[in-house]
Amino acid sequence: MTKNVPPKLPLTMDERNRLRREKMKLSDIADMEPVFLAGILDTSTQRARILIALATFQRIPSVGPRFAQDLVDLGYFSLDELKEADGAKLFDDLERLHGRGIDPCVEDQFRLVVDYANNPERGKFWWDFTEERKAYRAQFGYPKSRTNAEKVQDGE
Repeated sequence: MTKNVPPKLPLTMDERNRLRREKMKLSDIADMEPVFLAGILDTSTQRARILIALATFQRIPSVGPRFAQDLVDLGYFSLDELKEADGAKLFDDLERLHGRGIDPCVEDQFRLVVDYANNPERGKFWWDFTEERKAYRAQFGYPKSRTNAEKVQDGE
């Protein structure tokens, strides 16, 4: 199950115009190869790779532009790269990256993304992973490097 809405991408006006000239839709970007998109946009393959990743991740239920950017910031550019990932570790890594505590429900989103990478047809949402996350954190807690000032209360 994927979302059927166009992704929100940080495109320049020139890049948008280039896509229009080529009669390409934003929803097509996730299926493009980086070299091909780079040629259309007249940009680097690295920028094209980022745009493709952002578009791909936004196809996942419950994933918007900000969370897609978080995945890219953590170094992920495809669903295949996330198949063996661990939702709890991704969450801990994001907190370290931002240098602050983050709402624990974001960990549920990470768990969803990993599940989706392995089982896209299941049709789950982030809240389907809340109990799993709570059980994991009750057993293993959060990293010791997470200070009391950084903790965000789990209000559920």
